[in-house]
Amino acid sequence: MTFTPSTASIVSFAVISAGLFTQSDAHQSRSAWSYPPWCCNGQDFGGDCEAIPKSQVRKGAGGFSVILHPGDHHLVTRNQLFLIPYGDEKPSGDGDFHICLQPTDDPNEADGIGRGGRYHMNCFFAPPDGV
Repeated sequence: MTFTPSTASIVSFAVISAGLFTQSDAHQSRSAWSYPPWCCNGQDFGGDCEAIPKSQVRKGAGGFSVILHPGDHHLVTRNQLFLIPYGDEKPSGDGDFHICLQPTDDPNEADGIGRGGRYHMNCFFAPPDGV
C-alpha cells in the first residue's frame, strides 16, 4: 500500500482536526490539566468542574462522601451531599480533589444556577492516595 502526498495530507489533517476538537470540548483546571470532555459542559475556568477542599471529602465503607457548602465550588449555593462508590472516582491530574456538577432536571429541586438549585455529580477526581 502506498500513500500519495494528497492522501498523507488528508490523513494528517484528519488527525490534527480530531485532536483540536477533543481539546476544545473540555476545560482546564486552575493547575492546567484538562478535565475529560464527557465530564464537563463549560469552557475555560468558569465551567462545571472545579477543585474542592480536601476537608470536605471522607472515605467510608462503600466509597467517598463529599459535603459541599456554598463557596466550596462556584456552582454550589446550598449544602449538598454526594456519595461516590469506590471505583467511580477518576484519577486527579494534580493531586487535589475535583468534582464536575450539573443542575438536576427535577423541577422540584432545581431553581436554576445561582438560585438555590441542586446538582448531580458528573465526575469526581481523587488523588492516588484518596484521603
